[in-house]
Amino acid sequence: MAVIEMRGIERHYSFGEITVRALDGVDVTIQEREFVAIMGASGSGKSTLMNVIGCLDVPTAGSYILDGMNTSGASADSLADIRNMKIGFVFQGFNLLQKTTALENVELPLLYNRREERVNAEARAREALERVGLAQRMHHIPTQLSGGQQQRVAIARALVTRPAIIIADEPTGNLDTEMSFEIMSLFQELNDSGITVVMVTHENDIALWAQRKIVLRDGRILREEKNALRGPAGGGAARAVSAFPALREAKTFLRVPLP
Repeated sequence: MAVIEMRGIERHYSFGEITVRALDGVDVTIQEREFVAIMGASGSGKSTLMNVIGCLDVPTAGSYILDGMNTSGASADSLADIRNMKIGFVFQGFNLLQKTTALENVELPLLYNRREERVNAEARAREALERVGLAQRMHHIPTQLSGGQQQRVAIARALVTRPAIIIADEPTGNLDTEMSFEIMSLFQELNDSGITVVMVTHENDIALWAQRKIVLRDGRILREEKNALRGPAGGGAARAVSAFPALREAKTFLRVPLP
């Protein structure tokens, strides 16, 4: 079943007499339980597409159905509700409140949730942090956590509303190779458990973790291609493991034998 269905999506920006066609007739279908990487050079339209997928921006033309909900013509309040119910966001810069504990950071989306889940916000936040391996760090503030741990908190925050999809914007951009490997392993585990993941990245090695790549150029889809081998078998992760031999012992991260 398709969780994302876009047809003829256009997004134009006007600057005086100049019109920039950031998206120019884009068709995208992403199935439930897929892991898709969106790629492209600077100015290709990948960030604009991510914003439209995440209901952070509205298209100039075209239709967008998200998990069965037609977003066309939705009000700002309705789009905010859709974001809260259907989408979990993970950002390159973590976007954590610096004087707030990991547990409190993860609770935040539920405090804005109009459904009954906000009543059990703390229990749900604890469950999400346990899922990403931070049960022992939930009372620490961001400055007491490593970059990888902060990104795990951000992923737990994205998971806490039990969204239809997770959108990750350059999720390893602020991490070193070892931490990138751990975070991408976590995304793969979440996807293997049934969560749809849409990731924007400019790094080919990181895109190898996805099942499929969508490459944009000048606001249009240049090509789509499946990754014959994903995750550690895809090459980028294997090189990361070679660089950090200690990771060979982390059997829970590995899906196939490594060189």
